[in-house]
Amino acid sequence: MRAAVALTLLILASLVLVQLYDARDPAAQEQALPKIAPAPDFALTSQDGAPVKLSDYRGKVVAVTFIFTLCADTCPVLTPMMSFVQDQLGNDFGEKIRFVSITVDPERDTPEVLKDYAQAFDANLSGWAFLTGTPDAIRDLTRRYGIFASKTASGSIDHTFLTSIIDQRGILRVQYLGVRFDPDEFRRDLLRLVKEQ
Repeated sequence: MRAAVALTLLILASLVLVQLYDARDPAAQEQALPKIAPAPDFALTSQDGAPVKLSDYRGKVVAVTFIFTLCADTCPVLTPMMSFVQDQLGNDFGEKIRFVSITVDPERDTPEVLKDYAQAFDANLSGWAFLTGTPDAIRDLTRRYGIFASKTASGSIDHTFLTSIIDQRGILRVQYLGVRFDPDEFRRDLLRLVKEQ
């Protein structure tokens, strides 16, 4: 009987200590990111002309965004911001975290054009793929990711600016609408998913 009471008190004391530790640790208070749905897969072509599928990145956290190289509005804001975050991720970038930028202008954004664009923004291509595909494939993919993209009379493209984070199992977890999201929050969300394993 005494042993049972002592064991119960020991367990209760341990739980109190864990709760006190968690109260001091902001990371322990963070809630898990929601699981939205399985991320739509794709089969596209990289800036190097290689075939790339989302499923190739299984086991890694992936940030997917939609851009086009002649964009004069939002893309020149997002791509450097992502390049900044890429540098902040250190060794996790490429090894545990990948970025994927998919063009909404496949007629003009050939692999060569995407490679030049990537280099202009100091993208580390060992962890960041710039993808293109057939117009039909891109149109289908933008629809499945909830992206609106439409050519204007001037030849530019109006498009929804959405960045999605996908976990190691291919589940869509976070979506940022627009370019004004906080790069620190973006980095923290990526690293939170890396830690989930």
